[in-house]
Amino acid sequence: MSINLIPSAADRRLLDESRRTRAMGWIMAIMLFLTVLAGALGLGTRSAANLLDRQLAGRLTVQIVEPVERTRDTQAAATVAVLRGLPDVSKATLVDRAELASLLRPWLGADGADPDLPIPAMIDVDLGAGSDAAVARVTAAVQAVAPAARVDRHETWMSPVSNFMTMVTALATALVLLMAAATAAVVILAARAGLETHRDTIQVLHMLGSTDVQVARLFQRRIALDTLLGGILGTMLACGLIGLIGLQLGTLGSDLLSGLTLGVRDWLLLALLPVAFALLATFAARIAVLGVLRKIL
Repeated sequence: MSINLIPSAADRRLLDESRRTRAMGWIMAIMLFLTVLAGALGLGTRSAANLLDRQLAGRLTVQIVEPVERTRDTQAAATVAVLRGLPDVSKATLVDRAELASLLRPWLGADGADPDLPIPAMIDVDLGAGSDAAVARVTAAVQAVAPAARVDRHETWMSPVSNFMTMVTALATALVLLMAAATAAVVILAARAGLETHRDTIQVLHMLGSTDVQVARLFQRRIALDTLLGGILGTMLACGLIGLIGLQLGTLGSDLLSGLTLGVRDWLLLALLPVAFALLATFAARIAVLGVLRKIL
């Protein structure tokens, strides 16, 4: 007699005897909820890190540090002219003093607008290619006309932020893998508990001609269904929360935080997580059930 002749109701009761004792679906909903949140954190942080790298690559700030205003203005004008003539430079803009005073106001108050305050002249520079050789050539050209000038590479002083984002992405990836391992462990425990609970029933099925593989398929179908349904529920809840957080970040007006966005590919990856976890649960259940059946029967 083939195992396929067992009624579907019996199939549904093979792991749990009543709906009140079925916890697998809810456990998987919680697991996928946390996994999707961790995955969204990693994908969003990676997106923000890539945006930051694109914005900072090849960007320099030249400071003309000269206490005498007339000399400072002369050197700043000469530096801008030299920069605009370099093939490595795509754009060079002298920052207006009023704008600098506005940026300094939170620290200096009204004194930031004092014309006697020796504020360095600032020049924003965009390079066509942000290579080390290009930066070295620009630095040499600037210091030739303004010996006291300082050339700051944005990529250098923002590297701690970039490193932190890389660490967060790696941590989120580790959390996703950890949740996958925990899911496999839960499935193995549930499958072994089901086998122990229904040992007598499984022995009867074997006497009727059922094979280990046929019995394992019953557990696979049940566990895969619970994992998929619970995973879809958890994923939907997590995606709703992610969307709400995204709306809140959009209202903050921060360029860096606005980069924490998910693209179409990111949403697709998150939507595929329930399917991936269902496949993982199916494989884990099959391995666990077949391993136990070989030992006890």
